[in-house]
Amino acid sequence: MKSLLENISLLENVYELSMAVLLLCSLFSVRLFKKLKRERKLSVFEFTMYMLIRISIFLWLTSFLLIRYGTYLPLNF
Repeated sequence: MKSLLENISLLENVYELSMAVLLLCSLFSVRLFKKLKRERKLSVFEFTMYMLIRISIFLWLTSFLLIRYGTYLPLNF
């Protein structure tokens, strides 16, 4: 049973590390798209990716903050 819990802990650490790497890559992509946008007009695909990445970073950050620091208030009907 202990090794199962250790494996779950390891998987959670790998998951958090992968999310950090994905977030870092997303931020670098947005930075690159901003640079390209100053130099020339973005293609439709580039603009779509630029907007999707920005929206996904915002949604991830919002959900992260709500999960970590938000309080759960159950609704009583």
